[in-house]
Amino acid sequence: MHTAPALIIIDMQQGMSRPEAGPRNNPQAEANIAQLLNAWRQAGAPLVHVRHISRTSGSPFWPGQPGVEFQPTLAPLASEQVMEKNVPDAFAHSGLERWLRVRGIEQLLIVGVSTNNSVEATARSAGNLGFHTLVAADACFAFAKVDYAGTPRSADEVHAMALANLDGEYARVVLCADILRQLQ
Repeated sequence: MHTAPALIIIDMQQGMSRPEAGPRNNPQAEANIAQLLNAWRQAGAPLVHVRHISRTSGSPFWPGQPGVEFQPTLAPLASEQVMEKNVPDAFAHSGLERWLRVRGIEQLLIVGVSTNNSVEATARSAGNLGFHTLVAADACFAFAKVDYAGTPRSADEVHAMALANLDGEYARVVLCADILRQLQ
């Protein structure tokens, strides 16, 4: 069993930084993810890059569109595992669970975007599948959204609610600095 959790980087693609995505929180998320990625690489710890491939033509994540490409500072090395998904949950129809189980990996650190969509969906599945799951609050971000009752919610509110949905139920919410201290 690995001592470090597997770092699961969700959807850090160019399409996530397009202005029409709307207001977001955690402007330091990409820098925090890059710091974690560097630490994982230096430690030789397991990591997986997850990329969303849309099934909807015209989507920024449709194959062949620039939005589907990884952000350059977070792009995987040729030796690193890349999983593609077509739905928010990185475990659905992707082979991610098998990849982790074959390697004896039981603990995950999930980072990326968006907190209330792919990060939350993946963390819920991870918890339900029995993985010891961590979500780095400061290495994820969300976008402003109107709630079901029609009330506009800020990106910070959306992010905080998604983390509240996960913490203690499916995952433990942590901060990058704490994880980096434990990795060393």
